[in-house]
Amino acid sequence: MASSLSTLIDLSKPTLIASVASIAFNPTAWNIVARNEYRNKTITRIFGGNARYGCYFLALCIFSAGLLRDSLYHRALLEQPQAKILPEPFDTIIPAALFVLGQIFVVTSTWALGVTGTFLGDYFGILMDHRVEGFPFNVLRDPMYVGSTMSFAATALWFERPAGLLITAYVYIVYLIALRFEGPFTDMIYSKRASAQAESKKEL
Repeated sequence: MASSLSTLIDLSKPTLIASVASIAFNPTAWNIVARNEYRNKTITRIFGGNARYGCYFLALCIFSAGLLRDSLYHRALLEQPQAKILPEPFDTIIPAALFVLGQIFVVTSTWALGVTGTFLGDYFGILMDHRVEGFPFNVLRDPMYVGSTMSFAATALWFERPAGLLITAYVYIVYLIALRFEGPFTDMIYSKRASAQAESKKEL
């Protein structure tokens, strides 16, 4: 069992550890930073009280960290054992289709939400007027996370690295955990706004 596993994944490679660490770091760090921002307005104060500039700064940090994560994942895959996963011609068709569809989900959800909607603007007090219900949110509840996971899987299949599929499963689990924290907290932010709006109407 152990010997067969070693033919699929090489746990001794530092690039693998770096990739796994970066995957867990990103959503964990942004959740911590965003919650601190909601409570203490730390980044907003750094930018002279301008919440929008603070959100743009955080967006740049998140985007840059995502590029680093993807780079570390790619480097890790290239140092892992290669093995045939899919028969021809599906070994190119399926990963290409997965990647394209995954990127469509990521790009269209970003377009629908905008910069502040995508990059935790609600924690800065920049709330959307209404819930986005068009594509891709009418297909998936969390299209950005699903699309990202699909891209991880596509890359593993394209380079024929079974270790990449294990990492993809890990990515999916990390995202599920992150959503357990993000979802309720975001709902609470919008619920408080709704309550405040209701109170203001009563006063009128």
